[in-house]
Amino acid sequence: MNTLTKVRLHWDRVSGWGLVAVGAIVLAFGWYKVSKTPYPAEQMPYIVSAGIVGALLVVFGAAMLISADLRDEWHKLDRVETLLTKALATSDEPSATADADQVVTRIDSPRPQSAAGRRA
Repeated sequence: MNTLTKVRLHWDRVSGWGLVAVGAIVLAFGWYKVSKTPYPAEQMPYIVSAGIVGALLVVFGAAMLISADLRDEWHKLDRVETLLTKALATSDEPSATADADQVVTRIDSPRPQSAAGRRA
């Protein structure tokens, strides 16, 4: 698999790491410009622009990375559900299909709360 194919396959991770890198560069540039002047009035524009923009880029990049990981987990869960459904459907029991539907229903339905766990 060549590099272009990997980038197309993992575009969300590549763009997430790119945003984190650009955000770090913007923060470093802002720090450099702030460190060159002793006057707070001259530092404020760099703190505001580079600090806020850099921090937002890092946060958006991290959110994209977390989103990519969550998407992978959901795909894994879908594969596990498919395998469980097929395994129950191909078993020797005559009610295997009904059992598979019950398993999927139990997975999809929320847990009932106990009386102690409910808020008044």
